[in-house]
Amino acid sequence: MRRRTPTAGLALALFAAMTATLGGTSASAAPAPAAAPTALAAPDISVTNVQAHLAQFNTIATSNGGNRRAGSAGYTASVSYVKSKLQAAGYSVTEQTCTSCTYPASNLIAEWPQGPADQIVMFGAHLDSVAAGPGINDNGSGSATLLENALVLAQQNPTMTQRVRFAWWNGEEQGLQGSKFYVNSLSATQKSYIKAYYNFDMVASPNGGYFINRVTSTTAAPLKAYWDSFGLQPEENTEGQGRSDDYSFANAGIPTSGYAAGASYTKTSAQASKWGGTAGAAYDSCYHKACDTTGNINATILDRAADGVAYAIWQLAVGGTPTNDFSISVNPTSGSVVRGSATTATVSTATTSGSAQTVSLSATGAPSGVTVSFSPSSVTSGGSATMTVSASLTATTGTYTITVIGTGPTTHSTTYSLTVTGTGGCTGGQLIGNGGFESGSTPWTATSGVITNAQGQPARTGSYKAWLDGYGTSHTDSLSQSVTLPTGCASYTLAFWLHIDTAETTSSTAYDKLTVQVGTTTLATYSNLNAASGYTQRTFNLAAYAGQTVTLKWTGVEDTLLQTSFVIDDVTLQVG
Repeated sequence: MRRRTPTAGLALALFAAMTATLGGTSASAAPAPAAAPTALAAPDISVTNVQAHLAQFNTIATSNGGNRRAGSAGYTASVSYVKSKLQAAGYSVTEQTCTSCTYPASNLIAEWPQGPADQIVMFGAHLDSVAAGPGINDNGSGSATLLENALVLAQQNPTMTQRVRFAWWNGEEQGLQGSKFYVNSLSATQKSYIKAYYNFDMVASPNGGYFINRVTSTTAAPLKAYWDSFGLQPEENTEGQGRSDDYSFANAGIPTSGYAAGASYTKTSAQASKWGGTAGAAYDSCYHKACDTTGNINATILDRAADGVAYAIWQLAVGGTPTNDFSISVNPTSGSVVRGSATTATVSTATTSGSAQTVSLSATGAPSGVTVSFSPSSVTSGGSATMTVSASLTATTGTYTITVIGTGPTTHSTTYSLTVTGTGGCTGGQLIGNGGFESGSTPWTATSGVITNAQGQPARTGSYKAWLDGYGTSHTDSLSQSVTLPTGCASYTLAFWLHIDTAETTSSTAYDKLTVQVGTTTLATYSNLNAASGYTQRTFNLAAYAGQTVTLKWTGVEDTLLQTSFVIDDVTLQVG
């Protein structure tokens, strides 16, 4: 059902009210509506698509003992379903294990990577059910509503004036445990970035009503404005006060609101008169029962809740013309150069607000005899350049701080620590010990069973190889070795042979991943999408790490279904 679009006048009045909350000023100090940025029309959220997610949750429960209780197989499968949808849509997705929960399991956090990182509007719903049933209204309805809204936001990809973060909580039914754990994990600065938190718990009760948490607050204004446009006369969610995850945020001083349609409380005659339904009956007679299935959903209330969420997102975080801005970083953040030689680092930029912009690169702080150049000398924000630091034979030795400057609509900088040493020679050779894995595990550090002569995957040469993952269940393997790279060499080449074998059938989603790192810097990431017969040699230039002791690390992370094997052999680090 297509929802009515609130009028432009309503949107402007709403902006004036919301500025007080999200901008940190009093309501009386809010700017006049005429100063508001243009509010783009919110999209219609298909209730059919929301119900399709509910059907998936119901199927997951049916296949896992009839429920999706926190920490259960049904809950884990629910997390995997939501996560796979979000990752495919382009979200930055994090699983946070709630170690203090009665049933330790993951909170799922997804952030749309647009808009200022210190201006966050957050939308959350608990993903777990009780043990008695599949929990489709409680709280598949809130979870599915947010999932479809997240997917539509990614598909529309509008200009963002605020950053939007979504969350699906573990352990709500045991006492808001997952959301409490998340809020407690945030620093004071991180909490200050969250300008409002909106909670959605039971938003499709079959005999439901239209309830809003803190209905008269400025935080609630967009939610109320949307339902007011239907003449619904929403009421305060007194039944849910202190009983859902918004309470965890409110206790941390973060403004909150949210939708609900009611649980076990009884609908009054006055409510039945204005909203329909049966007076004297519970809003949800299947609350916390086995009958809370896809048949326990009021599609009209669900549709209005889903569209109201979209309206709030678009009013709070979408539209207008944000100020162009960018960030700048350098990787690695330090390096060493011998007189008469050079070293390199990568300067990266990102668009943090507005549209992409031209950023000119420069540097200050280089000592006598040292030059710093960039190729290219300017980039479009989101791009990167190679910084080359060259030392003459007479360069002043010592350690110096180089300031790398990006100049665009604004100016930002970052620092690079440079050490200049006297003339030295190159001690060349092959630095990796036991690169073919034929001499046991020394000097490697590896997860048990990774270095193996098992028959399931052949070595490239010899009998042994490093075989990461391949279990077809949630699993992480690692392999690492520390090496010291000499200075003064012309080349520093890391090479290894990689074979990837998978049972995944997708051609678009990277479910299982292998990350290659030098220290904390990621050189490359491979996945089930890179599967191929035989081995392929992968090479990397490590000249930027000359004079340093670094740890080379390969980490394989496999999801809950279908195996992917990452098999490594014949690792070398040749310098000369």
